[in-house]
Amino acid sequence: MTELVKIPMFPLSIFPLPGEMVPLHIFEPRYKQLLHDAEIKDISFGIYFNHVSNVEKVGSLVKLESVIKRYENGESDVIVKCTDLFSLNTLYRTFRDRPYPGGEVTHWNVDASEPANDKLRIAFKEYLLYFQISNSDMILSTYAIANELGLDFEERLRFVKYEDEQKQKFLLAHLRYQSELLHQAEKSRDVFHLN
Repeated sequence: MTELVKIPMFPLSIFPLPGEMVPLHIFEPRYKQLLHDAEIKDISFGIYFNHVSNVEKVGSLVKLESVIKRYENGESDVIVKCTDLFSLNTLYRTFRDRPYPGGEVTHWNVDASEPANDKLRIAFKEYLLYFQISNSDMILSTYAIANELGLDFEERLRFVKYEDEQKQKFLLAHLRYQSELLHQAEKSRDVFHLN
């Protein structure tokens, strides 16, 4: 049985995946305090995916990467990076003596650097060519590819529940679908003529 730990919590309707960088605008007083604590004490906190489709109560463990801008009224624009996922056991209104929420969670200990298989890497590189992006030296992980594909929240929830091989098949199917859409858009562009 994995150990339950208590962490500060920021319930939001977003679900970052490991390795993903996310911009946040901090304006509520309690989350200004959370930002202050994350900056001063170098602590991680949870972004609990507060959505009806999240029946498994999954969230993202994030760490403050940088403060982009500080406003005179105390608000801030920041970048956080997802470092792991967790399952939420209990959500508390406050975290210890702090005004922001907290939660009891079980960390998943995701290895975001697990490399994608050859078939997935090749398909992703071909997909990037539609956008005229080429970098043959890229070492791609499954999560790095997932972060580039713009998966919606439902797809992200399905993706993280799969075993490694299923994750790769899921992304490969998504890439093929997106590539086909791009191919069809390219073909239809040639049919219409501008006057």
